[in-house]
Amino acid sequence: MNDEVFILWHVHHAPDDDGRIGHVDEGGEVRIDEEFGDDVKLLGVYSSDALAKERIDSAKHLPGFSDEPDCFMIDKYKINNDEWSEGFVTQ
Repeated sequence: MNDEVFILWHVHHAPDDDGRIGHVDEGGEVRIDEEFGDDVKLLGVYSSDALAKERIDSAKHLPGFSDEPDCFMIDKYKINNDEWSEGFVTQ
């Protein structure tokens, strides 16, 4: 049994006040700012990186996703592993 899952996301970016859209940050990673209006969609959870990439290949031709075909992200997680082990504070 595989002890990892691959979670596939797509980010539709909101334009800034000047109408520009920033797709990636300085490090080349897909930028996400939901407070600024970016729309993040969960496309699925897959048992391998290859299956997640196959889904990207099909999804990037669909309406909406085709507007930002380079704004997919795959996150890898271990099954039964705590990702957030501490509390948090809100303001």
